[in-house]
Amino acid sequence: MKKVKGRVFFLGDNIDTDQILPGYAMSVPACQLKNYALKGSSIPDFVEKVRPGDVIIGGKNFGCGSSREQAPVALKDAGVGAVIAASFAMIFRKNSINIGLPVITSECIDLMKREIQEGDQVEVDIESGILLHIDSGRVYELKKLSEPALATLRAGGLINRVRDILCERGELIDCKKA
Repeated sequence: MKKVKGRVFFLGDNIDTDQILPGYAMSVPACQLKNYALKGSSIPDFVEKVRPGDVIIGGKNFGCGSSREQAPVALKDAGVGAVIAASFAMIFRKNSINIGLPVITSECIDLMKREIQEGDQVEVDIESGILLHIDSGRVYELKKLSEPALATLRAGGLINRVRDILCERGELIDCKKA
């Protein structure tokens, strides 16, 4: 799995799915969800700022609120390469991994928020559980993801992972890689 490299955006504790993807955006076509990413947050102009690979660093209970799968989809489609937080709401975490968006916890969030400035460049090594602050060379430890979570992310999401498993077993006829 490749490393994620991008700029940092900070969010606080208890970022709920309404902040990530406001309820009014639920009626738009799936291909337009990215245009509403974080519209309800402290960074309402996020979609104008984000670039592919950028990293969100949040606090505790990131993604709380509802089981809205569209919230992590909006972040991923907007270009977010990974979300690092002190903790995640369980359903948000599962939905994120299942659609191929890396979400990783860390006990170093407070330290990161003191030592990294918004907009600084970081590189996240998802496999080894390390965040590198490129500007200072400082390394921060992340909680390593389980092998099933890594396998799902490597495949690009749960649907692709299931397809891979079925192909390995010979239970699927069309096993072309997309």
